[in-house]
Amino acid sequence: MHPADADAGCGIRVVDADRVAVVRSALPEEERVAEASEVFSLLGDPGRLKLLVALLEGEMCVCDLAAACGQGESAVSHQLRLLRAHRVVTARRSGRMAYYRLADAHVRLLLDVTLAHLDHGEPGTARAVESTAASERAAS
Repeated sequence: MHPADADAGCGIRVVDADRVAVVRSALPEEERVAEASEVFSLLGDPGRLKLLVALLEGEMCVCDLAAACGQGESAVSHQLRLLRAHRVVTARRSGRMAYYRLADAHVRLLLDVTLAHLDHGEPGTARAVESTAASERAAS
């Protein structure tokens, strides 16, 4: 058994029926879980994620997004269509140009929290040491 697996199970198998009932009543409907899963699946593609992180800086047109992210305009346009269909980004038209932005503050928060989570790293790893050092510099 792997040492990390030691904490995975219950030492004594007794189900807390009251706790389970509370948790089950708090779970979203299956349809909502499926919708959330689709959004996370969209975010799971590195190319789409790069586009979304670029949009953290503000709205951009397809050609600017393509240049900033090192992707082809056709590919970026396709990815933006998917993201729009799932209400992750929105578009504003100005003449013949379309400018894309994150759909709302929830999308921004999801990206910000994910990136902050990555900055924490595992204790003892280079990323965690760098993050700790950066935090200490910022505090002083």
